[in-house]
Amino acid sequence: MDKQADTLRIFLENEAAADALAERWAPHLQAPLTVWLGGDLGAGKTTLVRALLRRLGHQGAVKSPTYALVESYRVGGTDIHHFDLYRFTSPEEWEDAGLDDLFEQPGLRFIEWPQNGGGFTPPPDVQVALSVQDGGRLCTLTALTDNGRQSLAI
Repeated sequence: MDKQADTLRIFLENEAAADALAERWAPHLQAPLTVWLGGDLGAGKTTLVRALLRRLGHQGAVKSPTYALVESYRVGGTDIHHFDLYRFTSPEEWEDAGLDDLFEQPGLRFIEWPQNGGGFTPPPDVQVALSVQDGGRLCTLTALTDNGRQSLAI
């Protein structure tokens, strides 16, 4: 792990490494917190969110929100929303889908493909960038707010 000021860089050689990251990070995730996840198709965005949900205590299935736009969970009294904006054809779809309603109460929000929501997508506390590298994934986590910095104290 390479740590600089507000950025962590971690090489994830496999899914078990993503789970280990989730195990360390999950205890530090406090609502309200918005996390943007970026990376190419297959970079591991949903895999990381799935691992985080399990480490936060979710017991059931974790579906990809690609077609539903959002999958919502309640874990330990906290609302957790996992968005996937990949299929958006225009940023206005955020508003048309009423997704702002899910930001009215404190919760944890994980947003894949946030750029597709344009200016409608709420700003992140943490940005996660995943890139395929050397048979694994380079995961770069960048805190952009005080809440984000607190969450990255791992």
